[in-house]
Amino acid sequence: MHKITKSASFCYGHRLADHKGKCKNLHGHNGTAEVTLSSATLDSTQMVADFGDLGRALKQWLDENFDHKVILCSGDPLLKTLKEQGQQCFETAVNPTAEIMAQLIFKEMKALGFPVRKARVWETATSYATYSEDK
Repeated sequence: MHKITKSASFCYGHRLADHKGKCKNLHGHNGTAEVTLSSATLDSTQMVADFGDLGRALKQWLDENFDHKVILCSGDPLLKTLKEQGQQCFETAVNPTAEIMAQLIFKEMKALGFPVRKARVWETATSYATYSEDK
């Protein structure tokens, strides 16, 4: 099995509604997203995929959706207030944890046709969450 991984950095703010710890407060992160592709075969150029193509797709999606945005769940009362004040927000159906963000990135890159094996979001230099469809 051949695998490649591409990463991209982004900055974001969020909070976790009804969280019992300090993450209930609005705060920010300098995050990194990683996407790993895998394939049993290589394409005509002997690649799983071109790093440039994957990097552009990942960075474009992050820039349009997560980078310098406040990421909040749809039930968070702060979401409406921030939008009314002209703040750029990304809305999730559930709490915007690193786990949920990794899942969103995985599904978006897969929808673009990449053979995604896993997606990972580094929330800090020592903490990350990974999403894959492997059992």
